[in-house]
Amino acid sequence: MNSKNIIRTLRIETPSVPGNLGKVATVIGQVGGDIGEVQTVEIGPSYTIRNFTVQVDHEDQLLELSEAIDQLEGIRLHAILDEVLRAHEGGKIEMRSKMEIKSLADLRRVYTPGVSNVCEAIKEDPEKAKMYTTIGNSVAIVTDGTAILGLGDIGPVAGMPVMEGKAALFNQLAGINGIPILLDTKNPDEIVSTVKNISPGFGGILLEDIGSPHCFEVEERLKKELDIPVMHDDQHGTAVVTLAAVISACKSANVDLKEAQVGQIGLGAAGLAICRMLMAYGVKNVIGADKSVDAKERLENYGGQVVDSLEELMERCDIVIATTGVPGLIKEEWVRKGQVILALSNPKPEIEPKAALKAGAAFASDGRSVNNVLGFPGIFRGTLDSNSSQITHQMLVAAAEAIAACTQPGDLVPHPLDQKVHEFVAREVANAAINSSTK
Repeated sequence: MNSKNIIRTLRIETPSVPGNLGKVATVIGQVGGDIGEVQTVEIGPSYTIRNFTVQVDHEDQLLELSEAIDQLEGIRLHAILDEVLRAHEGGKIEMRSKMEIKSLADLRRVYTPGVSNVCEAIKEDPEKAKMYTTIGNSVAIVTDGTAILGLGDIGPVAGMPVMEGKAALFNQLAGINGIPILLDTKNPDEIVSTVKNISPGFGGILLEDIGSPHCFEVEERLKKELDIPVMHDDQHGTAVVTLAAVISACKSANVDLKEAQVGQIGLGAAGLAICRMLMAYGVKNVIGADKSVDAKERLENYGGQVVDSLEELMERCDIVIATTGVPGLIKEEWVRKGQVILALSNPKPEIEPKAALKAGAAFASDGRSVNNVLGFPGIFRGTLDSNSSQITHQMLVAAAEAIAACTQPGDLVPHPLDQKVHEFVAREVANAAINSSTK
């Protein structure tokens, strides 16, 4: 049965007797559910009602969980709520005016006739558009819907909730206007042409959930043909946060990252970008494995090494990163003592961290905390603030090092909604952009 990564909220009433909360949590775990948040809704004279946010793999598992809770004595399942769908009703973003228009005088200032003076000023000096319009603080979030999350090619409209989520995070974490752009084409020529034609209205382009291999061509062409920054988040955003996680993991395991042999299992858009990011950081030996001959050739062209078997990669590498989407791909008997293993596929990793540690790994983690949201808001904030026309690997490495610097000992990355982290990332990216332009 295919995994659907279903999230539901279970409203459960328990008698106010010690141990009942633990009984509910135990049953959820036994059925295979993953508990997220537990929120107390109501405390009565002899009972407590709580909302349990639970993630399961499929509807049958949800039914099994419901039946198991019903069998607990004195415990009652009130409802199963789909809070995720409710949160998306009506969409997650909207366009609002920054100023109120209450009088004719206001109208004359913001629209006709006063606006003509601003248009003339921009005509004489196009750079003033960054001062007098939202262009300099707006990023187009562009998708063709061919690689939406782990769902694949489901089309741009079905991917709109993801684009809205990016826009909401841009606004909250970096004060940037993120504008979703849905493209009804998979043709690289048409994608490039369309983005070029709309680019005058934006200060930057974030390519999102565009599938491999055409994502490589689209990004490279747009970088060459536009004078505003372009970044494919599934490549470089993922690579930035992964590099930050690897830096933190190596600190915990006392491993010298730059001198280590680093293996990347899976050389799709994310995997190849991770390899390039590691090399930009200064890692001397980056080794990749993938079924695709084209993918391996791309890594070799960038200066990496390739192997034909996972067993060889596991045997040679001190650090192993996996982004294949294949649960259980890494066998316990392949794990070498002292290795650092980051199996980043969600919702099920290539090897469970507990299994990797039991097999001898010095540090092991899955991808639940490695979230792109730690990267793209600050990267674009710093890029726009520095008036940079491109996002370089030097700027991306600066972002990764900033994220790692904000990470507490023992953690892989900091909390993704920590505003101070995003502000620090933005400053470091801007500094890297300015320093590179003055050299």
